[in-house]
Amino acid sequence: MSRRQFLQTSAALGLATMLPACRELSHLGIPIKVYLPGMQSGHGLRQHTSYPAPSSERKVGVAILGSGAAGSFAAWRLKQSGRFTSPNDVVIVSGPERFGNAAAGTMNGLAYPLGAHYLPLPSLASRHVRELLFDMGVIESDPYSEKPTYNETVLIHSPEERILLNRQWQDGVVPRAGISQDELAQQQKFFAYTQSLQHALGNDGRKVFSIPLALSSVDPAWRALDQISFATWLTQHGYTAPSLLWYLDYACRDDYGIGIAQTSAWAGLHYFTARGGEAKNASAGAVLTWPSGLNPILQHLQHGQTLLDGMAVKISKQNEGVQIDVFDGQKTTRLIAEHLVCAMPLHVAAKIIDLKPLGFDPALHLAPHAAWQVSNFLIDRFPAEPAQMPLAWDNVVYGSSSLGFVNSTHQLIRIAKPAQTVFTAYHAYAHEQPAAVRHRLEHASAAELYETAIADLDAAYGWGNPIKARQYIKQVEITLRGHAMASPTVGFLSNQGVAALQKLDGRIQFAHSDLSGLSVFEEASWWGEQAALKILKQSA
Repeated sequence: MSRRQFLQTSAALGLATMLPACRELSHLGIPIKVYLPGMQSGHGLRQHTSYPAPSSERKVGVAILGSGAAGSFAAWRLKQSGRFTSPNDVVIVSGPERFGNAAAGTMNGLAYPLGAHYLPLPSLASRHVRELLFDMGVIESDPYSEKPTYNETVLIHSPEERILLNRQWQDGVVPRAGISQDELAQQQKFFAYTQSLQHALGNDGRKVFSIPLALSSVDPAWRALDQISFATWLTQHGYTAPSLLWYLDYACRDDYGIGIAQTSAWAGLHYFTARGGEAKNASAGAVLTWPSGLNPILQHLQHGQTLLDGMAVKISKQNEGVQIDVFDGQKTTRLIAEHLVCAMPLHVAAKIIDLKPLGFDPALHLAPHAAWQVSNFLIDRFPAEPAQMPLAWDNVVYGSSSLGFVNSTHQLIRIAKPAQTVFTAYHAYAHEQPAAVRHRLEHASAAELYETAIADLDAAYGWGNPIKARQYIKQVEITLRGHAMASPTVGFLSNQGVAALQKLDGRIQFAHSDLSGLSVFEEASWWGEQAALKILKQSA
């Protein structure tokens, strides 16, 4: 390969430094950095960009492709077994973005999330998550009881959440103030029904809705809900209250990246019924969070692990194992692995390994993925807040098409507010075609991205006004995730290609939340756990 070809390859794959592609822009005099993690490297794979021939080989026990929740959990479980102790026993290929959706950043020493930012209290069904949290010291005692004791610094502090409704902040995120009695009655009816389903069993004796999803009942009567949309189910059951429908749409956008009209009715009810985790020292519905979102969990999982910079660009099965070519922007390393855990999104995996012989046809079985924008604002001083409803961790605007903003310094134990903070604003492009959104975001101007980013902060503080914005905002970093999460659309439970990958039991295992169709930590880590357990069984 010539030097020119090499430079073209590096640029096309976006791996020259293994950092996300970055554009430095400015709007209203405010510096804006725009990150597009994985975009250029993914496009390079899609376009079949050539890359250098391997310059070295390395034999490893288990190669894990992807350093997000699933891959990191698989590596942690293997290490916990005590049977994989040398540096080449387990190797995590980290790129294109270390930590995946749980990545984090810093501005002026303040940490903030670039993606996932909280974890609901895990129920008994999510035993694997409880074991991890106990290992971290997040669960301090009784990890397998109904109500473990959690570390107070990680349990969400009060005030937890609020919603801006009729120009006033209200406690909680379900709209209530100024809502008619008829609407409130519909809200009460819906939440009473979903609460009644939390312990409902199918005809197979399993919980109807569970996390991990794989433990849910397969009773056909309940699975039939997957054949209609959540919006259709709500209409069939007489739910018409605008406040309730907006809130349910908000919830689906928040977890699934799509609205109630696209969400499977099964997935819509699953959102409200599947978890139910409790703590001895916290109220029902509490969550766990850190200033940098879920990044500390990934840091713990990867502690002491062997990481290889780069991204897998080719996988092939050989007699002696699995062959993986990893390109780091400068050179290609060939890994010869006894076992492979492919912890990459399936749309990426499909570009580097032929999935059809494994029962997965990308043309038929790839699920839609929602596009997200995560915008972090470095705030030089805190805005004025009403004394009776101060700044909360999560701040939502009723009627908004965005998802509100979180305060990154909320969890810090302090006597007084810090001088600065970071507000993280979330937006799921839920009501547009994902492919069209991805194309637009790739070329979006600073003004277009900023308009989306500032929407809820403008509603709350009037920061759409340039003069006012410059008084508070010192810097903005925007992360665009074109394939942020799999979306559980109608019929997602019937995906036969995904079912085939779930059942694989050979040298190659798949581990990603795509196998569930729900992009949440409990699901991703579950599949990492399953892959590791299969490898441990095979190598016994």
